[in-house]
Amino acid sequence: MMLDKDLQSIQAARELVKNAKNAQRQFAKFTQEQVDKIVAHIAAEAARHAETLAKSAHQETGFGRWQDKVLKNLFASTQVHQHIRDMKTVGIIADDSAKKVMEVGVPLGVITALVPSTNPTSTIFYKTLIALKAGNAIIFSPHPNAKVCSQQAIDVVKRAALEAGAPEGIVDGVTLLTMQATETLMKSKDVSLILATGGEGMVRAAYASGTPTISGGPGNGPAFIERSANIPQAVKDIITSKTFDNGVICASEQSIIAERCIYDQVHFELVRQGAYLMNEQESDQLAAILLRPNGMINPELVGQCAVTLAQKAGFIVPATATVLVSPQTTVSPQNPYSREKLCPVLGLYVEENWHTACERVLALLTNEGMGHTLVIHTQNPDVVREFALEKPVFRMLVNTPAALGGIGATTNITPALTLGCGALGGGSSSDNVGPMNLLNVRKVGYGVRSIEDLRQPVAAPVCEPTYSAYVEPTHVAPVAATVALTSAKPVSIFEDTRFTGSDVAPTVAVIPAASNAIASNQGDDRFTTAVSPANDEINEAQVERIIKQVMGRLAP
Repeated sequence: MMLDKDLQSIQAARELVKNAKNAQRQFAKFTQEQVDKIVAHIAAEAARHAETLAKSAHQETGFGRWQDKVLKNLFASTQVHQHIRDMKTVGIIADDSAKKVMEVGVPLGVITALVPSTNPTSTIFYKTLIALKAGNAIIFSPHPNAKVCSQQAIDVVKRAALEAGAPEGIVDGVTLLTMQATETLMKSKDVSLILATGGEGMVRAAYASGTPTISGGPGNGPAFIERSANIPQAVKDIITSKTFDNGVICASEQSIIAERCIYDQVHFELVRQGAYLMNEQESDQLAAILLRPNGMINPELVGQCAVTLAQKAGFIVPATATVLVSPQTTVSPQNPYSREKLCPVLGLYVEENWHTACERVLALLTNEGMGHTLVIHTQNPDVVREFALEKPVFRMLVNTPAALGGIGATTNITPALTLGCGALGGGSSSDNVGPMNLLNVRKVGYGVRSIEDLRQPVAAPVCEPTYSAYVEPTHVAPVAATVALTSAKPVSIFEDTRFTGSDVAPTVAVIPAASNAIASNQGDDRFTTAVSPANDEINEAQVERIIKQVMGRLAP
């Protein structure tokens, strides 16, 4: 009896998991050198097919620009490999002989990876490298709208792994694509982790499966141009980012916030660099098609160029237009210009100062994109610090194109195509995900204390009172000093050894007046050896005189 497609896909998914589990058991015994050799060969083969697969992805999905997809494929293979190449992930990965603690890398097992249609080949390269580097097997579930190019990428990494000596089944992918097959992978008890990159619905399904999940999330990155910024460069960075692969990278800018005092310069640079500022009618026409009726992104506009977007909306822009910009004053889920737009469209907000710009940034991120990315263009480190301390994102970028800076291409952030949004964005990680996110660490701790040590009473901290030296106004060169008493109890002036004739000398600590203004202004150094009477004798009359002086100063 012939099984229907759904049942066939479920059975095929189960076989993939079974094969991957057996392969990973063997792979877990490989040395670091063996793992690194396999990972290096996969990266090299992926890079060799970068252009072919970029063109294939563009032809199948219609998203973006194939030239930019070449760069993404090279980034996901070469640059990612350069970053992870020297990581210790197998066996003993750390050994602290001083603290007597050792760490051992433990692979998770089998990983299921969801692949988005916006990055259908580069994601496969990147996830294969980080999964195998951590000693895991990986099974891909491509997006149905990019299944051909994704399967081609899977074939490349699968063949490369086998050529380098990896066990068969260590890398594979679903060929009979159904929701049931993907669900089978996600819910399998033999799958240790889901590495989810894709639409919000699929990511939610991954978390709902009950299998541990690491995911990316929707971006809605604001780009704040502060008054000290290099404005021509800032605008160039924003346009470069928003036109890279026609804006399909989730870290790309979604809106511009500019201070009013520099708006004329920002406007001039936008127009000079090819941005098209839409009027109110054009903005309304485009807004009407940016989102579906259910509020989700319209896939027909994803990754399209500015000219095509305008045509679809019913108006004409110059052939040289780089991005479409819509002046805005509101933020809401119903306003598409204040949300993620995976195409070269930007909202534009003008604020009075950086404080109100802060409020606008917060409103945009609260609307969508919590935990993801923002970018600021400024030469003022204080503004950077204020934003870094308060803004609810886990990638804050400074003076760089956000799409490329967020993934670690133009910054030294970890190179990655899965950008975690942390708890703020409903995720389990805030990292740019790498191999260390895909392994567990076994701790080995040597005993360094006995139970007898633990039973020893812990000495409570003792706060020793001090006398601050007071400088008489008549002194020309006062020396501020404090006298630390050996007793924890307050000592009466009449019990001080200096008045009892004891031979025990007081401990004198000298504090430079310049380093302790309070001590030099309020201290009392009349009891230090530096200002003792010449004959080193203290009599009752002297003590009485000093007490009266001190009490007089303390009187209100």
